[in-house]
Amino acid sequence: MTCVICKLADTVPGSTTVTLERDPLTLVVKGVPARVCANCGEAYVDEDVAARLLRLAEDTAKSGAQVEIRQYVAA
Repeated sequence: MTCVICKLADTVPGSTTVTLERDPLTLVVKGVPARVCANCGEAYVDEDVAARLLRLAEDTAKSGAQVEIRQYVAA
């Protein structure tokens, strides 16, 4: 797909770091599979990955954590 931000390059398979914030939680997930723009570095995650990240954030928030840093682990 062509990057919707810079509109100059196609995206390629890669990984990114995603930060999700919801008071009082800040969740950082490293190594998230994504399509990354070869020009500007903008990252796009698939719908199933995004849903998994949101479930992870919800579970982490319920645990009472305020700051959590994790490595992405595929299901």
